[in-house]
Amino acid sequence: MTKLLPGQPLIYERANGVTYARYRDPPHNKIKRWIVGGDPKAVAEAKRIDEESMAKHNRDATVISMILGFTTLALFVDGLLRMLGIIPPFMEIDINILDKIETDIIDRVKQVPIQKILQSGFR
Repeated sequence: MTKLLPGQPLIYERANGVTYARYRDPPHNKIKRWIVGGDPKAVAEAKRIDEESMAKHNRDATVISMILGFTTLALFVDGLLRMLGIIPPFMEIDINILDKIETDIIDRVKQVPIQKILQSGFR
């Protein structure tokens, strides 16, 4: 903590030879406490523990994000493949759009007379 908020009351706490400070009143009391002094060995130990816990948190958050991302991607691909008709329907819910598109296009092509296309010279 480098800059203090002027006029904001602080609470000082001492634990394991380390003195901490934090803000007393909302909304600033949501700010994490910081080290203000104490036994140098205890301060070094507290900083080491803090760094280790942050490294563990970051590693765990990364793993959770990878799992959620992979699951989301897998479900998206599954839905896409079912929609394209590559994977059979699940629980008899058919979302295959290729059959519908094919029949619609074929019906529309049948409606256009070939002579009209040939006479226009593909313009």
